[in-house]
Amino acid sequence: MSDKPVRTFGPLYLTATYTTNVYNNTSALIYDRITAIYIENTSGTAVTCRLYLGATGGNTGGTELIAKDTSIPANTTVPFYFASPGLKMLSTDFLVGGASTGSVLTIWATGYQAVV
Repeated sequence: MSDKPVRTFGPLYLTATYTTNVYNNTSALIYDRITAIYIENTSGTAVTCRLYLGATGGNTGGTELIAKDTSIPANTTVPFYFASPGLKMLSTDFLVGGASTGSVLTIWATGYQAVV
């Protein structure tokens, strides 16, 4: 099977807890290659967020995907792109994170899915 383009996850709100599992591919038979993560702020004020790649609920220093406390400006969508071939996500990988204010930032990702 060749890679097929997919909306990898979302859209969903980031919570106000930085250890929230945002995404995990639960199948050991496939993997995802995330090419872009989008974070949208529809509120009237800037909100900060954090994203980590690691174990479930993990937010260990050195596993940040974006700068700690990245500010997402009011009424803006900020894309984060991952160079080819993308960010490979196995069933053992978790995208973890949150926002300084819960239920304000919406997150979603696009990429490709392939058989292991």
